[in-house]
Amino acid sequence: MAKSSVRTKPSSCFSDGSLYLGAALLAFLLVWSLWSYALSHNFDPKTSAKSVANTHAHECVQENPEVNLHYDPPDQTFYDDQELSYSIEKPIKNWDEKRKEWLKHHPSFAPGARDRVVLVTGSQPKACKNPIGDHLLLRFFKNKVDYCRIHGYDIFYNNVLLHPKMHSYWAKLPVVKAAMLAHPEAEWIWWVDSDAMFTDMEYKLPLQRYDYKKHNLIVHGWEKLIYEKKSWTALNAGVFLIRNCQWSMDFMEKWSGMGPMSSEYEKWGEIQRSVFKDKLFPESDDQSGLTYLLYKDKSLTEKIYLEGEYYFEGYWADILPTYDNITEKYTELEKEDGKLRRRHAEKVSEQYGVFREPHLREAGNGKGSWRRPFITHFTGCQPCSGDHNQMYEGETCWNGMVKALNFADNQVLRKYGFVHPDLLDSNTVTETSFDYPDDGPWQSELTLMIPIPKSFPADHSILEESSRGSLTPANPLLNGRKPYLGWFKPSILVPSGDLAAYSLLARDG
Repeated sequence: MAKSSVRTKPSSCFSDGSLYLGAALLAFLLVWSLWSYALSHNFDPKTSAKSVANTHAHECVQENPEVNLHYDPPDQTFYDDQELSYSIEKPIKNWDEKRKEWLKHHPSFAPGARDRVVLVTGSQPKACKNPIGDHLLLRFFKNKVDYCRIHGYDIFYNNVLLHPKMHSYWAKLPVVKAAMLAHPEAEWIWWVDSDAMFTDMEYKLPLQRYDYKKHNLIVHGWEKLIYEKKSWTALNAGVFLIRNCQWSMDFMEKWSGMGPMSSEYEKWGEIQRSVFKDKLFPESDDQSGLTYLLYKDKSLTEKIYLEGEYYFEGYWADILPTYDNITEKYTELEKEDGKLRRRHAEKVSEQYGVFREPHLREAGNGKGSWRRPFITHFTGCQPCSGDHNQMYEGETCWNGMVKALNFADNQVLRKYGFVHPDLLDSNTVTETSFDYPDDGPWQSELTLMIPIPKSFPADHSILEESSRGSLTPANPLLNGRKPYLGWFKPSILVPSGDLAAYSLLARDG
């Protein structure tokens, strides 16, 4: 029994020691887990971001403070005023103070407010008469959504009349006023017509330029055409940027007073035609109205900036023929600078616009430039009704819109790994290679130098250029003529797959 007792005792001690060791280990794991949990919940992403920014101080980091979308305190603001009206007919006073008060109660919106933009666009309430009109408007809208997503802008699409009498081109003013009230957090409201599209997806509004001299309304136009030529096309009111302030509220009240809601609507049409002899129709319109206000009061140019230094909006018939040369120039830039063709996330697209800018200094701006036009405006094409200006022949408008939409879409699709190899073919895309465009597929005109040996057979069939710019089987190259030693130099638009076939053919020759 004694032996048994001796053997049992150390076994009991070992068991107790294991128990204590296990308890200690469990306690350690518990403390470690709680400490890790607390550390992770005390992690401040902003502090981390600052640390990264300090580590990479040479990089340009754009701050994007988060706004609190779940905070709307019970404090009284202009929204609680029963007399406030969103209607274009009823003026609003002290808007600057009201907007400032709202921002004070919503402090998370204050940082970055000076650069905050809301893009507004729209179309008519009914379906388009043109069979492809609704499809075209959808693509125009997609283009605007793409641009706003890339640059962090909000967008509002309206398809109802906010004032029953303010129709056609006048319909934009009631929407713009309502957007100002709906978005006190935004400094700018940006109206873009439904038939205008962004064709430089990297370019961002130079808001600092307009802030420097405190301009409140930006339109594309030329003073000389207003004050010397007295032309109703001295500016284009289809695209404008207006500051969300009391001055703008007052100016829109005066501007809309020339519209169909006014009892003097017909009179304003007569006045406009008496001043602008080239005005084609008798009705008062928004563009002639804005031009007239500037003509009668030149001091307005202190607040209204006539942007002519770049295509704030550009006439499509002037711009469209430049797309091929522009594509070729941009392709050359990207082949020379690997940084420009590097794959990257869509969210950082603005940075690549900054990278590209030094290469574009010699490109110029506006007419004659090989810089991508910022906005291409299809004035006179009427995509919805189909009743385009008769000065445009046949399918000019429709083919032009398709080409422009695909020209812009390629800049977006490329971030997703694809491009349209043919700008007139919306249905076909090609996957881009890793180092595109340094190794294809080619979107612009390309010259291939293919050696033809003496043994090249006279009846050997080769691929040649088709009317669509792709490669198709053709008649014998030499047509029975004597073979020679030289270079065949076709100028063709080559999709990636055909390029490989063509190169193989040259090697096999």
